[in-house]
Amino acid sequence: MVLSNYTKEFSYNLKLATPVILGMLGHTFVSFVDNVMVGQLGAAELAAVSLGNSFIFIAMSLGIGFSTAITPLVAEADAEENLGKGKSAFKHGLFLCIVLALLLFGMLLLAKPLMYIMEQPEEVVALAIPYLDLVAFSLVPLIVFQAFKQFSDGLSLTKYPMYATILANVLNVAINYVLIFGKFGFPEMGIVGAAVGTLISRFVMLFYLWFLLSRKEKSRAYVTGIKLFHLTKQALKKIINLGLPSAMQMFFEVGIFTAAIWLSGTLGANAQAANQIALNLSSMTFMVATGLSVAAMVRVGNQKGLKNFPELKRIAQSIFLLGFVFAVVFALFFAVFNEVLPNLYVDLDNPVDALDIAEVVEIAATLLLAAAVFQITDSLQVIVLGALRGLQDVYIPTLITFVAYWLIGFPISYYLGKEDSLASLGIWIGLLAGLSSAALLLYIRFVYLTRRLILVNEN
Repeated sequence: MVLSNYTKEFSYNLKLATPVILGMLGHTFVSFVDNVMVGQLGAAELAAVSLGNSFIFIAMSLGIGFSTAITPLVAEADAEENLGKGKSAFKHGLFLCIVLALLLFGMLLLAKPLMYIMEQPEEVVALAIPYLDLVAFSLVPLIVFQAFKQFSDGLSLTKYPMYATILANVLNVAINYVLIFGKFGFPEMGIVGAAVGTLISRFVMLFYLWFLLSRKEKSRAYVTGIKLFHLTKQALKKIINLGLPSAMQMFFEVGIFTAAIWLSGTLGANAQAANQIALNLSSMTFMVATGLSVAAMVRVGNQKGLKNFPELKRIAQSIFLLGFVFAVVFALFFAVFNEVLPNLYVDLDNPVDALDIAEVVEIAATLLLAAAVFQITDSLQVIVLGALRGLQDVYIPTLITFVAYWLIGFPISYYLGKEDSLASLGIWIGLLAGLSSAALLLYIRFVYLTRRLILVNEN
């Protein structure tokens, strides 16, 4: 293996992935801002946001996962210069994302009573319910935005979703500040103010992305004059066949992290708040891998359309290598600063909750060491998943993610995460086991498929 065959792709891969990374970081930054600002109110409020968002993450995973079906289809059509095929994929994907968004919103409202039977702290549940109502509705514009984003990524126009996300973040910070703390004459709404900021910013984000794409010559024909209800069963079926397994893949992964939140809740509000801090920090580094995953999906989809399978394999492996480099850097960052980073989320000058805050910081620092270890496997599994989606291979990867997270990872989290065992650290050891299993099995799947495609093409 000549290393330069792979490193020479780094520049273009980063050019494609960087706007996606920044856009995805923007989504996470909304959560970061909510957590930092709400953390100033106390451990119970931070735990309530964690509990409310645990429901949101499950629904969001289904919506975002489903929308990823649009990207490889649009990328393949773009490589073939087939506008009709690409527009059909986007239109049918957009319709299904709208329907799914409304269904998920309704399901979240119906799921609220589950909070009362999950052995969560009572004061946390009382705070989480009104927060969840508003953030659940914000899923509708978010999932519709994802349909536009995945389409834009498929055309390699990755910077426009980034612009929309940056605008949404600025707006979210401003609204949070005035509504959480009651500044400039606005009412002091606490964590409900954070939910209002999220809701408004996501609607603005959606409409601004549509505006940008409608002005761009390459995308204008796709996003204007959409006959949304002129649909065909064949096109709907193709999107569903790709989107549903992709949604389940993300659901299985996000589900185990959500289970970690719930398991942490059985250990008390402090353990749950610490879990939220570590999860929020590790999710920000995960967005880099997610951006590279989109780059893998687009570039593999392009090469699939061109039927150049040796080049497809080389390009994908260059992205795997780039993800590994970033993951090592992030692992070292968490290991070195594990005791410093949790302090960003709490009010160290609060004498009333000083003991609780000290415990939250101590637990979070330990969890960040576990997060440092799984940076590499977490990065690899999501980037390989992107490459497999580019190949439009979704069914076996779905089975792999289920086995890795729920037959390997979750039982370990459940067993080791009890108070008389390793508690919070035990929960995260289970996460590490699930992510590592997924990374190994998905990579084996990618190697098998590309080898077979190359051999068939040569013959």
